[in-house]
Amino acid sequence: EVQLVESGGGSVQAGGSLRLSCAASGFTFDNAAIGWFRQAPGKERQAVLCISSTDGNQYYVDSVKGRFTVSSDNAKNTMYLQMNTLKPEDTASYYCAVDLVNDWCSPLVSMYEHWGPGTQVTVSS
Repeated sequence: EVQLVESGGGSVQAGGSLRLSCAASGFTFDNAAIGWFRQAPGKERQAVLCISSTDGNQYYVDSVKGRFTVSSDNAKNTMYLQMNTLKPEDTASYYCAVDLVNDWCSPLVSMYEHWGPGTQVTVSS
């Protein structure tokens, strides 16, 4: 069974940093397309970034370029989202998701079959 669990969310002041974790089971990150998404209250879920270990392609939404990076620890089957220079507009619930069908990653919510429950990030000004 595929499972994803996010952790590491919290409240920080603008300019601060957080590192989110996405622990996975039922598959390995070295053979999947992973997406990080976020959803603010009253807004649609949107892609923050995605990365495919199979195809090698990556996508970053413009608003996080230069501030957010992704890494993984294959031994722990965990992916990390490092978020620096956080802004109030980064406030949202953050989700990791996996696409086990396609070799490339997509920013489209509909392409991902499995999702974690999310973790809340709140950035105060």
